[in-house]
Amino acid sequence: MFEKILIANRGEIACRVIKTARKMGIRTVSVFSDADRDALHVAMADEAVHIGPAAAAESYLVIDKIVEACRKTGAQAVHPGYGFLSEREAFPQALAAAGIVFIGPNPRAIAAMGDKIESKKAAAAAKVSTVPGFLGVIESPEHAVAIADEIGYPVMIKASAGGGGKGMRIAHSSGEVAEGFARAKSEAASSFGDDRVFVEKFITDPRHIEIQVLGDKHGNVIWVSERECSIQRRNQKVIEEAPSPLLDEETRARMGAQAVALAKAVAYDSAGTVEFVAGQDKSFYFLEMNTRLQVEHPVTELITGIDLVEEMIRVAAGERLRHAQEDVKLNGWSVESRIYAEDPTRNFLPSTGRLTIYRPPAEGVQGGVTVRNDTGVEEGGEISIYYDPMIAKLVTHAPTREAAIDAQARALDAFAIEGIRHNIPFLAALMAHPRWREGRLSTAFIAEEFPDGFKPIAPEGVIATRMAAVAAAIDHLKATRAQKISGRMTGHVRPRDPERVVVLEGVEHRVSVEARGDLVMVAFETGERLPVASDWRPGDPVWEGTVADVAIAVQVRALTNAVLLQHAGATAIARVYSPREAQAAALMPEKVAADTSKQLLCPMPGLVKALLVAQGQEVKAGEPLAIVEAMKMENVLRAERDGTISAVHAKEGDSLAVDAVILEFA
Repeated sequence: MFEKILIANRGEIACRVIKTARKMGIRTVSVFSDADRDALHVAMADEAVHIGPAAAAESYLVIDKIVEACRKTGAQAVHPGYGFLSEREAFPQALAAAGIVFIGPNPRAIAAMGDKIESKKAAAAAKVSTVPGFLGVIESPEHAVAIADEIGYPVMIKASAGGGGKGMRIAHSSGEVAEGFARAKSEAASSFGDDRVFVEKFITDPRHIEIQVLGDKHGNVIWVSERECSIQRRNQKVIEEAPSPLLDEETRARMGAQAVALAKAVAYDSAGTVEFVAGQDKSFYFLEMNTRLQVEHPVTELITGIDLVEEMIRVAAGERLRHAQEDVKLNGWSVESRIYAEDPTRNFLPSTGRLTIYRPPAEGVQGGVTVRNDTGVEEGGEISIYYDPMIAKLVTHAPTREAAIDAQARALDAFAIEGIRHNIPFLAALMAHPRWREGRLSTAFIAEEFPDGFKPIAPEGVIATRMAAVAAAIDHLKATRAQKISGRMTGHVRPRDPERVVVLEGVEHRVSVEARGDLVMVAFETGERLPVASDWRPGDPVWEGTVADVAIAVQVRALTNAVLLQHAGATAIARVYSPREAQAAALMPEKVAADTSKQLLCPMPGLVKALLVAQGQEVKAGEPLAIVEAMKMENVLRAERDGTISAVHAKEGDSLAVDAVILEFA
């Protein structure tokens, strides 16, 4: 077994590998760029080596710098994580030439499967079901349009060396093919250094299901359950689960057998994933094979008890697989949410900045439920513009799917992040969505259920009642503490009126509040009486306690004369008044936001890649105006209506802050 390994990656996956290496008694070396000098993975490793500037192309993607870091530290093997160099055939070749072991598959398997065009040819040869498409390299937009016309719309334009949703576009017309071809090539070149793309038929209303495989260097290959990854946006996975609610035992076994056949055809010898696009009728077609560890591997680990990182390390050291196919048993259900630095209310555009508060829920096993948080950040850390915006992966495991979802919802409510925009409110809303809970999924789920984007959900029904009770209890606690301030004049403590009016987003809840020992009894004018208990203290970002004996968590942020509450996907500003104060507050005028409808604002911090219009130019609704790049994704900004450009304030190459004015309309 290795004594020391280097992790050629950053963030949560580097931290994840370090944890398993530490458990195995293996020393670790991390590498870092200028932007990651103070990152968590640097602090966690036994040693750390600086490898260059912030841009990945000058640090994490430079093979020679990784090899030199191994030489400098004496690392015997390298785990690539995912992304960066993990699927670059030249990387294990360079390591082998330097006498260093690659903790991953052999270069031939990477070459065969890492290239999406060649992998489809190999899959067809191994008698694996494949999607209709053109597997040659496409040279021009006109060529792409001709192929798409022949295959039939919609089509998927994909980078041959792609992954993680980069270099991928769905097109429903010839015009969309031409534009998608240009964007996919550009993203592929910047993300993977390879601008080749291909076109295949896009299966309507599909599901994304993948099979985890494990192989060793002695010819043994097994499949380790499946994962459903259908909840996606911009072709990037948002929520994953294992097993899939779609599959029956027969379909699961057929998919597993095909995945093993493909892996054996390329002599696969590590952890890898065979991805399938599945129809609602349980038909399935090979999509691609990822010759690396997947982001969503924890859900498989929790339902099988197999540490996939440990198996990768042991296989790389020459050991045989420790599990036969019949040893793999499924236990319960697991759900994973990807927590991103992005603003779901702005079409999920990336957000950057410092994590002024980062308090994940407690990890561990309690009452048969497991909570796990894989992360690469800590409070005070910075989310950089240079890398992927994922902050953490929150994973829950329970005996049933419903229990795993409920556990995930509670954990999301208890996850406090401030300083940046994030998608926790959206994820929490998803956990309560009836269609998700029923398992009626497709990769179009988010587009279909949130066609106008995600907007904060106002509390209703039992959620509103719980939030009003919590707001009343918080107000009562603060008032009680204020009455105990020392130095007051004797006899000047005013009695507190138990009657309160809780206003949640303009909706009044009239209550009576009374302390009873450790409880606060909140009685509503409807007759409902809710005992509230918590050890929450002012300043804590999460209120945890019980409302009517139901354990809940509520995010709390102090505002001027109010608190912002988030619970179960609902968001509300809560103000608590005496009845007379409520009468006066109802008469107060509301501040109206400034009109920015005649400006194109930068929706996230980013780099202006292209300005497609000039001053005085007339534009039509839907016409592209500018392209802004952030976190390796190119975002096309379009005109919302017909108009004329009256002024252009930005230029190509500018780095803009969020809401910076790019141009104005007459």
